[in-house]
Amino acid sequence: MLMFSSIGMAQTQGDESEDPRWFTMDAINAGLDEVPEEAKRMSPRETIRSFLSFTEDDNYAGAAHLLNLADVDPSEQPAQGAELAKQLAEVLRRGEWLNASNLPGRQDAAIEDPSGQNPMAGEPRRNIELAALQVKGQAYDVRLGRYRVGDEDPVWLIMPESVSSIPALYEEYGPSMLESYIPERFKASFGVLKIWEWLAIPVFLITIGVVGIAAYYVVGLIARILPAGVSTIFADQIGVPVAMIVVSLVTQMLLDYVVSFSAVATTTFRVLLIAIMAWGAGTIALRLVDTIMLRMTRRLVGEIDDTKPKDKRRLLTSLYALRRVIILITVVAVSVYVLGQIQLFESLGLSILASASVLAVLVGIAGQAVLGNILSSFQLSLAKPIRIGDLVIFEGQWCYVEGIFYTFIRLRSWDERRLIVPVTYFTSKPFENLSVKSTKMYRFLELTLHLSADISQIREKFLDFAKEEDSVIEHHKLLCYVTGQTAHAQTVTCYLMTSDPMAGWTAEMNVREKLMAYIRDEHPQWWPREVVVISHHDIARGEQPRPSGGEHQRAAGQTSDTSDASDQPDGSAE
Repeated sequence: MLMFSSIGMAQTQGDESEDPRWFTMDAINAGLDEVPEEAKRMSPRETIRSFLSFTEDDNYAGAAHLLNLADVDPSEQPAQGAELAKQLAEVLRRGEWLNASNLPGRQDAAIEDPSGQNPMAGEPRRNIELAALQVKGQAYDVRLGRYRVGDEDPVWLIMPESVSSIPALYEEYGPSMLESYIPERFKASFGVLKIWEWLAIPVFLITIGVVGIAAYYVVGLIARILPAGVSTIFADQIGVPVAMIVVSLVTQMLLDYVVSFSAVATTTFRVLLIAIMAWGAGTIALRLVDTIMLRMTRRLVGEIDDTKPKDKRRLLTSLYALRRVIILITVVAVSVYVLGQIQLFESLGLSILASASVLAVLVGIAGQAVLGNILSSFQLSLAKPIRIGDLVIFEGQWCYVEGIFYTFIRLRSWDERRLIVPVTYFTSKPFENLSVKSTKMYRFLELTLHLSADISQIREKFLDFAKEEDSVIEHHKLLCYVTGQTAHAQTVTCYLMTSDPMAGWTAEMNVREKLMAYIRDEHPQWWPREVVVISHHDIARGEQPRPSGGEHQRAAGQTSDTSDASDQPDGSAE
């Protein structure tokens, strides 16, 4: 008994699955009339073209022959078949942008892949997906199956499981309430849309545009009402993305409850709404991060320069890195979400996988500069050779690092100019970071003086002037020496330690001015000049001139930049 029952079960199952090319049936749509000659059912492409042709001509009885009505009582197949065909036509017209040319033209529906990358290439199929629709969170597939009766040629029909789900799909994707009031003459097709849709879409766009503008001004009004501060800045920056999100929500509500367009318009709107919604949410998240960064900058760091502690500047640099990570995650998430929602992965996945090497080469060539800058920006964020607020000398210019972005670095020069430098260019050039360890810095000034200048007096004055400057620190490191000499002058160099480079520059200028004023007012003879010896008692030798009663002898003890012996009153010199 077990043996015979096993044989019987195997035979029963064999009716369904013994041949992978088709499903075997005893009869197809026994309650319908003869199949019209116009009905072509040998391939999926022919079946759908015939179905669309019948429904466009309102021949729903003929379109019923393209449905497998196995789950419908044969006596009710003529009436229900025509009604189900009509409902399915409306569902396909509104719910899925269907193009018969994209369906297999082969009778066995085998995938044709000359590259051989698809593992299913060349294998016959007995059912394929025509459309995938959502109803209240539940997925419904409209599938085509290949059926054969006896020795007859197999045909492609809408599968019984899909036919049974047509009423639920029609309730979701059928005509809207507004369409019941549209005159019949406006329901005629004109191109890819109907006449009433060409008239309604501009009105629809104007309506949602007005809603978006109103939402934008409401957000702006809220920003003006809020007290001045970071919250006001945040509200002022999210006007456009909030308006876009409101437009998306209102549009979706209108499409769900008020009006329903053809699949061409509906699919376009759906893709745009998904992209706009994702962009709006990502932009708001990015603006929130920017606002938090601004708040933390004001509270913890203040003005972006190197006078703030390293920990605060490191924190700000990490926040900028976090901002770039959020941008990257947002872009990737939005792209994946949009592609997933418009169901491109199923149709493009294998193609992209097959052409991955070509795509990688193209992206690498076209986006080499952009990708290089992005990777370099992450390298800067991780290694931190510079931080936000660091003072650097880049190509001879003193600049503060004001921002590190994906593809560029923004530098603020000492004269409030902004230098926008590509990240790869910045990292490929040597630069000085004056804030990498400590902000304090040695400054030095040089004075070129006469050989007779008293260095001890200059050193004393330098120490006094330097100690008067608030930015000069570590007074025990104040130095003043003669660091050079020529035949007519000597170079005096003074060193001072300052708290930060910019304040040190100011201190250097102040000390130099004071020393110059001191020499000009007290010892003008210390300025360098060309010397012509007209007396053996020259001041350059450190000797005092011998007293003389004659005016000529007093004049002979002077020095002059351009005087010569012949210029003296008597035309001679000692």
